[in-house]
Amino acid sequence: MEKWDNKNTNDLIVALLSLKNTTDMKRFLRDLLTENEIVEFGKRWQTAQLLNANIPYTSIVKKTGLSSTTVARISKWLKNGTGGYRVALNKTHHHTHQNGALP
Repeated sequence: MEKWDNKNTNDLIVALLSLKNTTDMKRFLRDLLTENEIVEFGKRWQTAQLLNANIPYTSIVKKTGLSSTTVARISKWLKNGTGGYRVALNKTHHHTHQNGALP
């Protein structure tokens, strides 16, 4: 299996970081990914937010439609991953609460 941290993924990260508004990001993601992939990533991000708000797994499974295995995996990454979820949650905390996104 190819390592995920390579020149191509670093170039992708630079491209993502270059997009400074939601319109451009939406357009880029739609060109890059299928609609189903975007929806799936959205559900995973929603799950991380719900887990962070201490919402029970059963409620998250019901709300997102994700499997309990996927919810458990996201919980594991949230607690013991590389810290990416935690950084994003901290940076978006004010924005999501301000717009009523949770729970």
